[in-house]
Amino acid sequence: MRAGWLVGAHRGAPLQVFALVLACGACTTTHKTSTGRTERETDSVIGQSTVPGAPVVKKAMDAQDSARAAAAAIDTAAAAE
Repeated sequence: MRAGWLVGAHRGAPLQVFALVLACGACTTTHKTSTGRTERETDSVIGQSTVPGAPVVKKAMDAQDSARAAAAAIDTAAAAE
């Protein structure tokens, strides 16, 4: 066996992760929690708090926003053709 076979197997992993984030970013929720907030509003409050893990929630929301913006840019470019 070659030493690099495992490395080559994961060459597409970043693309797969991006596709997963993009797919999750495209999903929106309109379900309200018991507080009357949407899931995104609740996550935003958590992301701005000082609870453990809050920075991760903020980063995940930023990644979702980036994926949504990238998808919108692709849609705009495709519609212009």
